[in-house]
Parts: sequence; C-alpha cells; structure tokens
Amino acid sequence: MTGAAPILRPDTVADTDPSRWLKLGPVLIAGGGIGGLTTALALARREIPSVVMERRSAFSEDGAGLQIGPNGTAILRRLGVASALEPDVGVPGAIVVHDGRDGSVLTRLPLGNWIERRHGTPYWVAHRQDLHAALLGKAKSEPLITLTLDAAFQNADRISGEGVRIQTRDHRTWTGSTLIGADGLWSSVRQGLFTSAEPRPTGISAVRTTIPVDHKLGAPWQRDTYVYMRPDAHIVHYPVRGGSEIAVVCILHTPTSSQDWSTTIDRAWVEPQIAAFPAEVRKLLATAPGWKRWSLFELEPGHAWANGNVALLGDAAHPLLPFLAQGAVLALEDAVVLADCMASHRDIAEGLARYARIRSERANKVVAASRRNGRIYHLDGAMAAARNLTLRTLGGERVMAGYDWLYGWRA
Repeated sequence: MTGAAPILRPDTVADTDPSRWLKLGPVLIAGGGIGGLTTALALARREIPSVVMERRSAFSEDGAGLQIGPNGTAILRRLGVASALEPDVGVPGAIVVHDGRDGSVLTRLPLGNWIERRHGTPYWVAHRQDLHAALLGKAKSEPLITLTLDAAFQNADRISGEGVRIQTRDHRTWTGSTLIGADGLWSSVRQGLFTSAEPRPTGISAVRTTIPVDHKLGAPWQRDTYVYMRPDAHIVHYPVRGGSEIAVVCILHTPTSSQDWSTTIDRAWVEPQIAAFPAEVRKLLATAPGWKRWSLFELEPGHAWANGNVALLGDAAHPLLPFLAQGAVLALEDAVVLADCMASHRDIAEGLARYARIRSERANKVVAASRRNGRIYHLDGAMAAARNLTLRTLGGERVMAGYDWLYGWRA
C-alpha cells in the first residue's frame, strides 16, 4: 500500500456532516501495538476511519504477562474484544503478598468475585501476545480500519487545521486528518514533534519468563497472583494462557541498562539475583525455560500530549513503571477517551486538547502511585517491618478499597 491511505466508506461523527471524514481523511496511528490497535477500534466504534501504521514487518507483541484490572476489562467488553481473549486469561482469586525473606504471607488482596462485584467487571491476567492477538483479530474485521506494515514514522511536513502529511522511513507519504503517536517508550512522534527529551534509565530491570505448569510442583500456582518483596527486589507471578503457563517477572536493581525490550539473558545471571528469595519461589523459577531482560525507564512529566492535529497515547505519552500493573490498561483508557473526544468535537485540535487535559491528570496520578508502590515493595529494615505490620493489620479488603479510584475508573 502506497500513497495516501484510503477512506473505506463515508462516515459520520456525532451530529456532524455525514461526509466529514471523507473530506478530512483517516486518523493515522503510528504504532500497531496494544495502544494503537485499541485506538483504531475505539475510533471505529465512533464511525471514524483510521490507518494503523506498524513500523515492523509483522504485527507482533513482545513481552510476557500483564494484568488487566476492572478498568481495563470494562473497555475490552465495550470494544467487543473480551470474548476473544477470555478463554486464554487467568482469573486469580487474590494477590497473595509475601515477605520475600522468610516467605510468610503478609496479606491476601481479594480479586475474583470480590473485585468483580465491587467494580462490575473482572480482574484478568493474560499473556501480552494473547491480548494483542485478540485486538488484532477484531481490527482485521473492522472495515473502517486499514492495517499496514513497514511504516515507521520519520517526519511530518504538514500539520494544520486541514490535516497532516507525514513520511515514513521507506519514503512513502501519508495524508490524513490526524496523527496519533502510539509508538511506545521510544516514540519517534514524540521526539520529532513534541520534545527531544529521552527516557532516562532507573537502574532497575524487569527479568521475565513464562513457565509451563507442572502439577508435580505441588503448589496452586495456577490460581492466584503471588508477590514476594525483598529490599531492592521483588518477584511477581500469575497464571496465563488459560492456566497452562505461569508468567513471572523479577524486578531487580541493576547497574546497566538497554533500550532493548527483550534481551535474552543467561540463567547463570538470574540465579544469583534471586538466591535470597524463599525456596518455594526459587523452586518454581528453576523450571524456567529461558529469561528476557527489560530495562525500566522514566520520562519527566510535563511535556505536551497534543499539538494541533497530533497527539500522543500510551507509553509515548506517559511511560509507566510496572508496580501497579497498569501500563497496558492506561493505553486502553487513553484510546477510548481520545475517540470520544474526537467524536464530540467538530474541531479536531479542540478534541485532542480536551483528551490531553482529561488524560494527563489521570496518568500523572497513576505514574506517581506506581513509583510509590515500587519504593514500598523494596523497603528495608524498620521501614519494611512497618510496611509488613500495616499490611497484616489493615487486611486485604481495606487495602484494595484504597484502589477504588484506580479500578473503578470508567470512560
């Protein structure tokens, strides 16, 4: 596919002129990951055509597990994706929080029926590839969505009230009404059109794997989410792929960093890093078939998310440390709010500006809470003892009720 992306049929938006989007052109979405595909689906639900431009030669998703709170599953239901994903998810009954030194249980944070009754939709855990595949399958069935590969954003030579025109690295030119940068942490759209500031390394890495379930291990690994907290490190694991695999992430302080999302590392490097954790979790991790490392980065907040007919979304706008398990869900939230704002404003720039105002407040709160959680997980000495006493005293339901603001969000 070359040249300007096609409009597949005349469309309407809210109460505007039925030929509006035929005249304006499609929304160009840089990035075919979770955020980009969800944006296309949310726009299609509002009768707005889009072109998803993936820089790679295939639509694929790296990574391992992710958690989808009720604020995310509500969106998947709204977009008609939940039914395709549901056979592959895990539905943990609780987050079982352990002291990572002696293995003692500090609290059980209720999920399962408790959180679904409280917020109306379930809490799921899934493999990133399964979520991406469900979104991609739905996008392929939508006539208002055009998918294209090998289309990495390079620059824009026109951004105005009349639309956008961009070039991709393979020298193709694309025109449309709007450009959405959903191209991740190292976003070319953000660096080219918003800020030259680059993400900075945190000195922390996520080391991850998936482990086939072996019932001979003698533990109910396939039922719940487990957290083990030690000074400067913690481990999380939970079931994915219908309970046939366990997704594991070890958060470790490391002196070096890499921009690679999925660096293969040797088992001999991992084992000393987890040697101080309880035997029960080390026994599980010893069965891992291989490990990938992902360095964690942060971006200073405060940069613009919208400028005229261009906006940022997901990690391109607000990279999130994984200590609240909300990175993918925030991208889902961004997508539906962006689509709603575009549909309710005749002027695209005004709609995108409203989207940025709404979402920046929410995202900044989640980013700060995630960073705070990371510090709490890695406490040492008297502060760790105080944390443990607090968790035991409050009880799981009171702790989870403190996150109603997070899980109870609805567009």
